[in-house]
Amino acid sequence: MKKAILLVAIVAALVSTVFADQITLKNGDRLTGTIVKSDGKVLVIKTEAAGEVTVKFDAIQTITTPGDLNVGLSDGKAVVGSVTTDGDKLVIATKTAGPVEAAKSNVTTLRSPAEQAAYEKSLHPGLMEGWNGGLNLGFAITRGNSETKNLNIAFTANRKGLRDKLSLYENSIYAANDQAAASPHTTASSIGGGVRYDRDLNPRTFVFVNGDFYHDALQSLDLRALFGGGFGLHAIKNPETTLDLLAGVNYTHEHYSSFVLPPVPPGTTVPGVTHSLAGLTLGDELMHKLGKSTVFTQNLYLYPDLSQTGEYRGTFSLGLITKINKWLGWQSSFGDIYVSNPPTGKKKNDLLLSTGLSFSFTH
Repeated sequence: MKKAILLVAIVAALVSTVFADQITLKNGDRLTGTIVKSDGKVLVIKTEAAGEVTVKFDAIQTITTPGDLNVGLSDGKAVVGSVTTDGDKLVIATKTAGPVEAAKSNVTTLRSPAEQAAYEKSLHPGLMEGWNGGLNLGFAITRGNSETKNLNIAFTANRKGLRDKLSLYENSIYAANDQAAASPHTTASSIGGGVRYDRDLNPRTFVFVNGDFYHDALQSLDLRALFGGGFGLHAIKNPETTLDLLAGVNYTHEHYSSFVLPPVPPGTTVPGVTHSLAGLTLGDELMHKLGKSTVFTQNLYLYPDLSQTGEYRGTFSLGLITKINKWLGWQSSFGDIYVSNPPTGKKKNDLLLSTGLSFSFTH
């Protein structure tokens, strides 16, 4: 009886080995399990004993998979079939085109059927799927010789498809001096946000439409609404760095509650002022990864006024986020909003410097 059980165990082990993926490294080590994925630089294989193991792709001598893998090549083609190696080549036994050979250096992706299904779903997410982003929060309060409070909130959410991207964003700041000797008053109160949709025309160019909204109580700006669109260029696009250049047109409608200095004489009615403007949209957006845990961003947008030549608005921002873990990080940001023709008595620049916690999410 014991011999029968041992024989069954040996046969089961041999069968599981025969029907498992195997990779042999150049140093002679061998791993058996299920190949999950590879990006051409590293390969992930799930083993029974050690779980998921990541190895360098160029350290692999041979690959053998009895089951199908989805293989992406550098020329943009994709083939499906069981994989073996022949020297520095991969041989993919497809069911329709027969054996297809490809140099290892030309392999950009390997995916198991389950990983391929998850990848394809990520390219065409449902309306509530595929979102990722973060919430930045900064808060300060003082009591004693000074009595102030300051709150800054920034929110971003992005949903990427195969050839498009939908972005939501918001940034607000509120600050007040509560000290009685200083005549308690609000020192900052602004909120802005918007939505933008990008659609790739090809790997290098894209079109975009956007709507932006901004309110600044201390500048007497009740609401500025901007609607625009145009073309963009992916000047740099790789996992470490992206740089997009934008050019387009916009329509801006803004309303100021007052163009005069306070205090307003008793009994005097100050009319609001409304502007409707046509303008250009010019800008750049930079993202660069500084190591594994820190991301640097820079955005610049200029809006030259076509209705009043020589007048323009602009926004500039810098950001730095360092991850502490998967969902928590520390952020620092600097922003400048410039208006060439502000209301009488108001300054042209509004500067914002904040730091605080950053909470990221993925759905």
